[in-house]
Amino acid sequence: MAMKLVRRLATVAAVTLGAAHLAIVPAQAGTISIGMTTWVGYGPLFLARDLGYYKDLGLTVDLQLIEEGSLYMAAMAAGKLDGAASTLDDLMKYRSPDLCFKYVAGLDESHGGDGIVSGTDVNSVADLKGKQVAMNEGSVSEFFFTILLKRQGLSLKDITVENMTADDAAAAFIAGRVPAAVTWEPNLTTVREQKKGKVLIDSSSVPGAIVDVLALRCQTIKDHPDDVAALIKGYYKAIEYVKSNPTQAYAIMAKAVGGYLQKPEDFASAAKGVRYFDRDRNIDFWGTEDKGQAKDLIGYANEIWGDDLHKLKAKGTYADLVDASYVTLKP
Repeated sequence: MAMKLVRRLATVAAVTLGAAHLAIVPAQAGTISIGMTTWVGYGPLFLARDLGYYKDLGLTVDLQLIEEGSLYMAAMAAGKLDGAASTLDDLMKYRSPDLCFKYVAGLDESHGGDGIVSGTDVNSVADLKGKQVAMNEGSVSEFFFTILLKRQGLSLKDITVENMTADDAAAAFIAGRVPAAVTWEPNLTTVREQKKGKVLIDSSSVPGAIVDVLALRCQTIKDHPDDVAALIKGYYKAIEYVKSNPTQAYAIMAKAVGGYLQKPEDFASAAKGVRYFDRDRNIDFWGTEDKGQAKDLIGYANEIWGDDLHKLKAKGTYADLVDASYVTLKP
């Protein structure tokens, strides 16, 4: 079954629903509500809930699947949700004076699930200069590809973007209509198996480029730090359960997340393209305000979504966006 990566399809939209005019609802002690799209990387949040890890720590976690980023961010801005899970760069598009949030943990990163397919005559990203490249504009595919270009001293101006969904981009490449495409699994595997060119590079070669994070409203963090600590501890414990009991974990997460991931075998297949963030990976990723992958990724988001594509309302620094005080907690 094809992986319908719903998380990746969130549109670049302004916060809607008149959020700024809705009454802010104070966060309730002992309860945290989080909005997100259907995505394999968020499975451990559900696993921790269903195994009772949050309950054991005195916390109720309300996980709401909302298949449109602008909607759950509007609810977050209105105080109807305490937080959201999405990619670090995408969340930055919603930062504004009306919505203060902080990243408190990393959840997962693309680890081979995203990549560029090209003809066999292309040997590097730099070789794509002057060529057509199919991709979904405004999505994580464009963000990922632009990072790769920048590392070669290039920009989107050096190629011709053919805007289409990631699946359509792969189909266009396989049909020979474009010389390269930015796409994801299972399209990468299809290209390999059909020998229709090659996978030029995938995200396993660029750790820390596509990262899902957990963001919480500043007020929630300020008013209920013990609840935030319980949330992170429960999540970490779930990650350890995945490591020691993967088959059981995938079955529980598939049932909880549902949608296109409702079959354990589909969930397990999707999980091959990501790497879950345990405590050690969180500590390594967040680093410090002066050095680390998180600082670099925030910088790329400011450049790409801000300077290059003008999709940020306001830029943000590591200090503005990150509260790494919880990632060192032990489960």
